[in-house]
Amino acid sequence: MGNDDYGIFELDLMRSWQLRQDGEVVHVAARQQRLIAALAVRGASLRNLLAGMLWPEYPDDKALESLRVTVHLVTRQLPGLLVKDGALLSLHSGVVVDLHKIRAVLKAAGLPGGDMVAANLQELRDLEFLPGWYEDWVLFEQGRLRHDQLRALTLLAGGFSGRGDHGAAAEAAAAALHIEPLYESAVRFLVAAELAQGNLASALVAYEKYHDQLLQDMGVEPSGALKHLISEAVKPQAHGAKDHLVPAWGSGLGQQPLLHNV
Repeated sequence: MGNDDYGIFELDLMRSWQLRQDGEVVHVAARQQRLIAALAVRGASLRNLLAGMLWPEYPDDKALESLRVTVHLVTRQLPGLLVKDGALLSLHSGVVVDLHKIRAVLKAAGLPGGDMVAANLQELRDLEFLPGWYEDWVLFEQGRLRHDQLRALTLLAGGFSGRGDHGAAAEAAAAALHIEPLYESAVRFLVAAELAQGNLASALVAYEKYHDQLLQDMGVEPSGALKHLISEAVKPQAHGAKDHLVPAWGSGLGQQPLLHNV
């Protein structure tokens, strides 16, 4: 859908900022970029709140003046992009924003049929919102996106595991751990998936890596549920190969021995 008579605007905020009008890249100055990005993230916003968010170092009157000038510059360069409704500013409803599409995809991960997002787990893993931007509101959105990525990838891992696709479950869990190595829900899915595939050694490596980093960074041990999962997996192997036992490495498995040839 176009923006009245001004063509179709497409805004990218993932990996880098880019605006296109009818398919052609539009070069926009940094100050205008920040306003457009903020409206894409927040939706319709009061002018005074936008001014304080974008120019927090300025007094209120100077921040509002900076906003007024920026709005004028955007309106002059890109007519039809902004909607001005008294004290409210917003982007035209027809602007296509990649962040909005990504949010919808991540949200769908927990719904029936949501595994469509699993087609490219690496792409989901590597999502970045405006890298190199360090304003507080950008950092907040980066954290929010990271949380949504972890949730989506972990839900995918659980969904795959429930259907017996343990290879895909392990891949989804590993993608989540690439984002946050101390996310225990993903560790549990990874360990369980490796065990289900008969990969005891890989499960133990994943557990020990998590255990050591958790202890080093947080000074705590993994949960009892995760420890139990590992100990139950090792126990049958230990009973069946007593002559090949060696002490476990690290302290994460307590006194439970590991197989010499796992």
